[in-house]
Amino acid sequence: VPVALEYNGISHAVMMASPYDLEDFALGFSLSEGILQSKSELYDCEVVPGCDGIQVQLEIATERFVALKDKRRNLTGRTGCGLCGAETLEQAIRHPQAAQGNAMFSAAQIHAGMRAMRAQQRLQKYTGATHAAAWMDLSGEVVLVREDVGRHNALDKLIGAMASRRFDFAAGAALITSRASYEMVQKSATMGIGLIAAISAPTSLAIKMANDPNV
Repeated sequence: VPVALEYNGISHAVMMASPYDLEDFALGFSLSEGILQSKSELYDCEVVPGCDGIQVQLEIATERFVALKDKRRNLTGRTGCGLCGAETLEQAIRHPQAAQGNAMFSAAQIHAGMRAMRAQQRLQKYTGATHAAAWMDLSGEVVLVREDVGRHNALDKLIGAMASRRFDFAAGAALITSRASYEMVQKSATMGIGLIAAISAPTSLAIKMANDPNV
C-alpha cells in the first residue's frame, strides 16, 4: 500500500510498503536516511489508515525538521528502486562514517542464521512474495526479523525495531534475503552495522562502498 511519511505535518515521502510494523519502518527510514540522528529526536509517531493508503505522522525535534526542510525532496518509492527522489549524485551516493561493528561469524553461523531467518518469515510463508531482514546477535542467534514486499523497507523496519529496543548495532550482523546492493550497505553503515550478509550476490558498487576505509 502507499505509505506517506509526514514530518511535523509536512509530507516528505510516499513509499510502497507492506502495512505491518510501520512505526518501525518510519523510525528506521528516518535514521538510515539521516533525517534523525537518534531515536530521542522522534517525539511521536502515529499511524493513520485512509482510503487511499496510510499516513505515518512523525513529530520530530525542531533542529532535525529544519535540516530536513533544507534538503527536502519528494520521492515516490518503488519496491525495486533505491534512487527515487534523489536530485543529485551527492544525494544518491552518501558516504557514511566508518561503521564501528567488528563482529565476526563463521560461514556455518551465517548459513544457520539464514535458515533461522527463513523459519521466522511468516508473511513469506503465506505469500511467497516478501523480503526479510534479521538481526543475528554475537551468539549466532537470530533475535529479530522484519518483513516487507520491499527489501529496503525490510531493512528499515529492522533498524527501527532495533533502535526502539536499544539494540547495540555493533554487536551482531544484519541478514537480508535480497542482493547486497549499495543502498543496503549504505543504510547498514549509517547505523554502525559492521557486517551485512545477503542471500544473493553483491553489486560492484556495494563492494566498492564496503571496501572504502571510511565506511
